[in-house]
Amino acid sequence: MTKNQRLILAIAVLASFVAFLDGSVITVALPAIARELGGGVSTQQWVVDAYLITLGSLILVAGSLSDLYGRIVVLRIGLIVFGAASLICAISPTSEILIIARGLQGIGGALLVPSSLAIIMANFRGAAQAKAIGQWTAFTSAAFIAGPLLGGLFVDLLSWRWVFAINVFPIAVTLYLLFLLKQKDVREDGVKIDYPGAVLGVLGLGLPVFALIEHGNYGWSSPAIYLPMAIGILAFAAFLWREKTAKQPMMPLGLFRVRNFGIGNIATTFIYAALSLGGFLLPVFLQEVGAYRATLAGLAILPVTIISILLSSYVGGLAGRFGPRLFMAVGPIVGGIGYLYFLLMGSHPNYWVDVLPGVILFGLGLTLTVAPLTSAILGSISQAQSGIGSAINNAVSRVAGLVATAMIGLIIGSKLEVDGFHRGMLVTAALLILGGIVSAIGIQNPRKGAPVVAALPTQSPQQSN
Repeated sequence: MTKNQRLILAIAVLASFVAFLDGSVITVALPAIARELGGGVSTQQWVVDAYLITLGSLILVAGSLSDLYGRIVVLRIGLIVFGAASLICAISPTSEILIIARGLQGIGGALLVPSSLAIIMANFRGAAQAKAIGQWTAFTSAAFIAGPLLGGLFVDLLSWRWVFAINVFPIAVTLYLLFLLKQKDVREDGVKIDYPGAVLGVLGLGLPVFALIEHGNYGWSSPAIYLPMAIGILAFAAFLWREKTAKQPMMPLGLFRVRNFGIGNIATTFIYAALSLGGFLLPVFLQEVGAYRATLAGLAILPVTIISILLSSYVGGLAGRFGPRLFMAVGPIVGGIGYLYFLLMGSHPNYWVDVLPGVILFGLGLTLTVAPLTSAILGSISQAQSGIGSAINNAVSRVAGLVATAMIGLIIGSKLEVDGFHRGMLVTAALLILGGIVSAIGIQNPRKGAPVVAALPTQSPQQSN
């Protein structure tokens, strides 16, 4: 690598690390946030979903913004927005201000990850590009090892507010490196932003999520609930129509006619909905019912990340050799069995007996799933389409997590107790098993001798929060 390329890789890694770290630390902090700011499960849901609403609805338009204004400019703006929103989160006096700040964080996050990958793609070629992407993936994966432990330590020893304040230092370093880079930005000609599509996307996601989260406070018969739900559904339908008819759509619907791309994204919907639902409920249950300290709750799910990092490359190689179908079928089912194991858990869970075996099963299942899933989806379309294909798959996974988190109140009730937790584990397991069944029926292995299309990583499995 040249000196300039090393600087670019450091910028890309740090920018993504910030967004990934924020996603991995938040769940262990949710009980402490609710204790201090009030609001119970509803506040916890909004802290997660306010971020996912803006992130999921704007991540598709981020690529167009990078083309129109330049990747460096968009990355710099994303860092500033994310950093400012993180500071507001850290000093929020009320849950309402925290939720608004989380929405602003989502806007910054939507600009960060796609732009950080884009500058790697623009400045590396051939084998150097593959190596740079591998290093980007390895370093950002470290965020998921550090996240739960750091989050738990901050909550237990300092305050949940440090979970957000920690973002400021790496953001400041990244902005300084961008200043040192002094690279001329590249802008594409003829690019137009699908602003109507972006607005319809935000309304189509945000309004139904509001109804799902707040129905317990107002009731389904209240106009405050059924009107947002109805308007949101209409807005989402209008979003799909807009994407079908726009000259430069954010989400080209024709890609879904490619079998593995379409089926793979259906499987993604089930699998990532399960990841968000289970990833929310398990650490919160361990703290609020099991009386685990935040640090221990964060460490409880750490084996999932360790298994993923140790085995993902090997599983990806096997999937490339034998095809993704078997792995995408078996992996989610194994993960679902792991969540079914949690049905044995009572109000005083012993980690070694009641938690760890299920965590290991889920970690193995997830590792069998993620790399083949990415390969199947992006390997089914051309290299030229890999950028928008990755963005679409990322958005699908975010939206699935958004809706699953919004439905937690319907599944567990107004308070998380053992019975509600068991219902959540059943739903999580069912979603994972459905993802495996869809993959077994619909995914096709590439024909022998067919050219292999390189697949870029869409997101780490724990990025869904």
